[in-house]
Amino acid sequence: MKIRSSVMVAALLLGAILIFIPCQAFAQSSAPAISVNIGESSEPAQIATSIKIMLLLTVLSIAPSIFISLTSFIRIIVVFHFLRLAMGTQTMPPNQVLAGIAMFMTFFIMAPVFSVIYNDSFVPLTQEKISAQEAYNKAIVPLRKFMVAQTREKDLALFVEMSKIDKPETIDDVPTFAIIPAFLISEMRTAFTIGFLIYVPFLVLDMVVASVLMSMGMMMLPPIMISLPFKLMLFVLVDGWYLVVGSMMKSFVM
Repeated sequence: MKIRSSVMVAALLLGAILIFIPCQAFAQSSAPAISVNIGESSEPAQIATSIKIMLLLTVLSIAPSIFISLTSFIRIIVVFHFLRLAMGTQTMPPNQVLAGIAMFMTFFIMAPVFSVIYNDSFVPLTQEKISAQEAYNKAIVPLRKFMVAQTREKDLALFVEMSKIDKPETIDDVPTFAIIPAFLISEMRTAFTIGFLIYVPFLVLDMVVASVLMSMGMMMLPPIMISLPFKLMLFVLVDGWYLVVGSMMKSFVM
């Protein structure tokens, strides 16, 4: 259910990008006509076009996974789930709410990267100033820069070594297929570290409540029933959402 909600939210954000960002580019021109024909063809140009369409549809089908994997979404959603488990609120906030907050925080963090991609890659491509390959080369640069800034050198070296390529002299020589998995495990490590720091004060509170109940002989009463209101009160008094969100935003190296 959690994975499904996250993918749905990521798909909504991707749809918003595809709908609203191109509007400015297409406002000055007429809408393109699209027609799909199924049949045999012996012309290489038509066959190549058909292959490109199939590849495009394939990329769009996995776009939500790409959005989740190449942005700050992973760290944010994992930390939010750790926070909910530490507080013991079960399904509150709901998965949809957490995913929605993570989505818009991701859009806020990635806004400079998306802006560079839009101006340097998407706009010239729609104006037919550059080819699709050149657009991809320009679009991947800011994404690589963002991912490398969040990736530990140790994790990056692991995948470079496992890929059995020549030792790169600079970060530009590291292939993207090695940067992406290194970025993912670095994000997971950072998210788990933040989750541990969030867990500690709530764990201490649970231990105090459990000790008090045992000293009073109330061993049959679940400690979570007593500690939950105190956790909520503590989280509100210290302005927990401000601290958690602010700390996560500051944890990203831009």
